[in-house]
Amino acid sequence: MTATLVAIGTSKGLFLARSDDDRKTWSLRGPWFGMSEVYAAAIDTRGGRTRLLAGAMSMHWGPMVVRSDDLGETWEDTERGAVRFPEGTDAAVARVWQLAPAPEDQPGVVYAGVEPSALFRSTDGGETFSLVEGLWNHPHRKEWQPGGGGQAVHTVLPHPTDPQRVLVAMSTGGVYRTADAGETWEPANRGILADFLPGDEPEYGQCVHKVARNASRPDQLFAQNHGGVYRSDDGGDRWTSIADGLPSDFGFGMVADPNVPGSAFVFPIVSGEERFPPDRRCRVYRTDDAGESWLALDTGLPPDPHYGAVLRDGMCADDADPVGIYFGNRNGEVWASADRGDSWQQIAAHLPGVVCVRAAVLP
Repeated sequence: MTATLVAIGTSKGLFLARSDDDRKTWSLRGPWFGMSEVYAAAIDTRGGRTRLLAGAMSMHWGPMVVRSDDLGETWEDTERGAVRFPEGTDAAVARVWQLAPAPEDQPGVVYAGVEPSALFRSTDGGETFSLVEGLWNHPHRKEWQPGGGGQAVHTVLPHPTDPQRVLVAMSTGGVYRTADAGETWEPANRGILADFLPGDEPEYGQCVHKVARNASRPDQLFAQNHGGVYRSDDGGDRWTSIADGLPSDFGFGMVADPNVPGSAFVFPIVSGEERFPPDRRCRVYRTDDAGESWLALDTGLPPDPHYGAVLRDGMCADDADPVGIYFGNRNGEVWASADRGDSWQQIAAHLPGVVCVRAAVLP
């Protein structure tokens, strides 16, 4: 039988849910770091071993990246914090928003997206990080502004086959990408609207909430904007609206099915001013035709009315086939589907507000 692990970051610590019977039943452990916000987590299974990474925000020690090589039995950190700006940068990390291991052929490489909007890179599995200066020194940086949650790089997508290419997204600033391992960066926002900026197609400044990449078709990207749902088929050269058929074009999460090109999942929210599910119904929506149509998925989900909102990293996929989909909400609930969203079961309840969820099949 296959074992699956789900890392659940909350406003008060990290929890781990595990299934040892092909995602049928689940056990829950935690919390670790119960006085810390955990906005970022990663399950790194490269090389046949499992390393857990968590971005914990301690009120006393500040932000740090902690790691475990024994499924949470023990944890280690790096003296003075793994992620910090170099001396003389005149900046300090306020929060780690994203932890993203690179593909298998880049052992040890882990990216961290932080607030203020910056990208760090590790070559030792997340023990130490260095600033990606090409993005930090970008001439647009002085014009990037905080979104509602802060000014942060919240999405990091290493390319699955080209180690020179990485895509990031931030609020507010939009989508940026590099083709030379971070030396230079260009905005990739054509087609993404921003009703708070002048012009029909601003070059940058969009409040992109999340971007997902299709692993089997890596130039196919899906984006959830602050108003707008989009697809790109050319690695971000151009974006097209795919919001028709959804009850709302606002939301935070965006997840691509790693096994099925053209398939993605969203959890709509009414608007920036009304952050509840449309019609107070807890529903995930899936497209299997790259956004031409959307199917509402709610079998097993809680009945109406429901008020739980899913944040940008509160929904994820595992690496099984068929893919498992998971989401956690601000109500402290975590839900799982082993059949691409066709049916759901609750795997945790009454937790602190869930801010990130990550899942992986254990080696």
